[in-house]
Amino acid sequence: MTHSEILQYCMNKAGASQDIHSGLDATQIKVAEVLFAMVHEADGRPVVSLKTSPALAELLRDEHEDVFPSAQLNKAHWSTVHLDGELPDSQIYFLVDASYQQVIDTLPDSARQQLGS
Repeated sequence: MTHSEILQYCMNKAGASQDIHSGLDATQIKVAEVLFAMVHEADGRPVVSLKTSPALAELLRDEHEDVFPSAQLNKAHWSTVHLDGELPDSQIYFLVDASYQQVIDTLPDSARQQLGS
């Protein structure tokens, strides 16, 4: 998977917007101004950082060497995934969906209604 493919998938989410975090040289994808994905590079490899529950983060990290704690974000809740690694694209898309939904679930009702959720 490439940066372009993951960005396109993220930007197809209702209410998604992107901006550049120049200090991290990363593209941040947000919904209602809340971060749900960050596309960048780690050790010269394409990665995406996604929000997960601490339990899921631990499980993924234990089972997949291409999933590791995010260096720039809360390590308990954010995992970084190599896009060019062993994790199937379908699993990465699932993790994007889960990260997006986790953020949607924290939004006030008025913000969710504007998104149609």
